[in-house]
Amino acid sequence: MDPDANGFPSEAELEIEIEPGASPSLAGRLMGAGAGGARKVVGAAGLDQAMETAIEEAIVKAVESEAVERSVARIINGPLIEKAVREAMQSEAVEQALLEIVDSELIDRLWGRILDSNETQRLIERIAEAPEVRAAIASQGLGLVDDLGRGIARVTRKLDFLLERIARRVLFRKKRLTPTDRVGIITRALGIGMDAIIVSVVMFTTTALLGVLASAFGVDLGDLNSAAYAVGGVVWLSMASLYLFIFWSLSGQTPGMRFLDIRIEHEGEREIGPRRAFRRLVGFWLAVIPFCLGFLGVLTRIDRRGFHDRLGRTQVYYINPAGPNQPHLQAVIDPMEEPEPVGVPAEPAIPAEKPVSFS
Repeated sequence: MDPDANGFPSEAELEIEIEPGASPSLAGRLMGAGAGGARKVVGAAGLDQAMETAIEEAIVKAVESEAVERSVARIINGPLIEKAVREAMQSEAVEQALLEIVDSELIDRLWGRILDSNETQRLIERIAEAPEVRAAIASQGLGLVDDLGRGIARVTRKLDFLLERIARRVLFRKKRLTPTDRVGIITRALGIGMDAIIVSVVMFTTTALLGVLASAFGVDLGDLNSAAYAVGGVVWLSMASLYLFIFWSLSGQTPGMRFLDIRIEHEGEREIGPRRAFRRLVGFWLAVIPFCLGFLGVLTRIDRRGFHDRLGRTQVYYINPAGPNQPHLQAVIDPMEEPEPVGVPAEPAIPAEKPVSFS
C-alpha cells in the first residue's frame, strides 16, 4: 500500500476486503477508525509539516558536513575523475567537437575583436618597448655577428696554412713539421683591412661634419689643393696610429682582430701595455715602408713573427672566444687535416607522434 502525502495509508487502503453480504469485523472497524483519527490529529497539530522541515534540514546538514566535503574532494582528486577526463579527451567525439569549435567563425570573430582592441595594442607596445626584449634582440644580432666572424675566421685560418705551404715550396723551404697556434698572413691582413675601414669611416664622417659646418659659416671647401690632400693623409695616418695604439695597449685586440678571434700577447699577458704597444706600432710602420716586406716573416718564419712582432716582443694567437678565459686554439700543422671531435655522441632525434600538417 502507498502512503498519502502525510505518510499515512489512505482510508481506501485500510479497508479490509470482505466478502459480499458479509459485515466488517470488529478489528477492521477499529483499525479504520484509528488510522483516520490519527491522520486528523497529525494534520490538526501540524506534525506533518514539522516532519518535512526536519527531513529537509537533515539533508542540508548532511550535504554541508565536512565528511561529505572530504568525500567529494577525494572523488575529484582521485584517479576516477582524471581517468574520465583523459578518456573523454582521447575520444573521437570530443576531438571532433574541439576541431569544429576551432574552425568555427565564432573563434575568428573572437580573435579579430581581441587583436583590434585597444588593450591588445597597448600590450604589444609595452612588450616591444620593454628593455628585456630590446636586450634580447641586440644579443641575437651580436650572436649573428659572432657566428659570422667565427665562420670567416675558420676559412682564413685554413688559408693561412695553405698560403704558407705554397710560399715555403716557392722559396724551397721544408714543409712545416712543428704545430703552431700563431696567426698567419691572411687573417692578419683581413683584420688590418677591417680596422682601416673603421678608421676611414670615422675620417669620412668627421670630414663630412666639418664640411657641413664650413657651409653653415659660408666657407667654400670646393677647391682643395694638393697640400690639403697631404694634410688629410697625415690626419688619417695619425688617427690610424692612435686607433692601433689604444686598442693594442688596452686589450691586445682591435675590433678587426676581435671579429676574427685573434689576440696579441706578450709572454702570456693580454694587455701588452703602452710601451710595448708603441714599439710594436713603430715596427709596424717601418715594416710598411719597404713595400710591406717587413711582414714577410709572418709568412716564412716558423714562429710567424714579422718585424713589428720581433721589435715589440709580441706574438699573435688564434683564440677560442667561447672557451673559459678565451684560450688559444690547439696548435696544429694543418687545420685541414684535423680529426673530427669525438667523445660527444649526437643526441637522437625525437620522433613526432603525429605528422604536422600546415594545410
